Amino acid sequence: MGYRNINLVEEEFYHVYNRGSNKQIIFLDDYDRERFVKMLYLCNSTKSVNYRENIIRAKIDALDFDRGEQIVSIGAWVLMPNHFHLYLKALPKQGFSKNLNQLNSISEFMHKLLTSYSKYFNKKYKHSGVLFEGKFKAVHVNTDVQAKYLFSYIHLNPVKLIQKDWKINGIKDKNKTISFLNSYKWGSYQDYVGINRKEKIILDKEKFPDYFKDKNSFLDEIFDWLSFKESIF
Repeated sequence: MGYRNINLVEEEFYHVYNRGSNKQIIFLDDYDRERFVKMLYLCNSTKSVNYRENIIRAKIDALDFDRGEQIVSIGAWVLMPNHFHLYLKALPKQGFSKNLNQLNSISEFMHKLLTSYSKYFNKKYKHSGVLFEGKFKAVHVNTDVQAKYLFSYIHLNPVKLIQKDWKINGIKDKNKTISFLNSYKWGSYQDYVGINRKEKIILDKEKFPDYFKDKNSFLDEIFDWLSFKESIF
């Protein structure tokens, strides 16, 4: 994935994101989104996982696979039509694949994730050329205010799918917005509001500061951001 313009330090937290080259759509249907979600889990492993051999031919759900030791900790995530956001913690590097031993933990994870998904996408759609827009982007999260804001930023991203101008003009229909967020499964919002689903295994909440003691404190934070009518994001 190349070198970052910031150092990715062990035990530190980062907002990591990328989008399609030339802003192209990278998730065309739910099968694409499901594949990326499964790769979020499978690629976060020191093991080398062959999807066809280890998942398809073994006839198991990818989220049931014993991936072993993780490379990074994932605190939050969301998929949008042409981009994605991740909140990651860089874990100490140990036991990573030899051919990538020059990379830090986040770079290795992202290399595995984006390479795996690109191969899937290119084969499915007979796509040639670069799928993602260059290097993944990473922002160091080093304050509590920044971290709490990031949780809301990531989980509220999908709102613009039903109201593009909400950040400027405010939420037009709060009940509709809440209902939409509760039903949007392509992110970790459902895992924070207590919906029991397999995808919760992707998260490693205990590795992140406990800003939200329960579902209500998480929702209070989210609704505070939804009440703003300024372009704060």
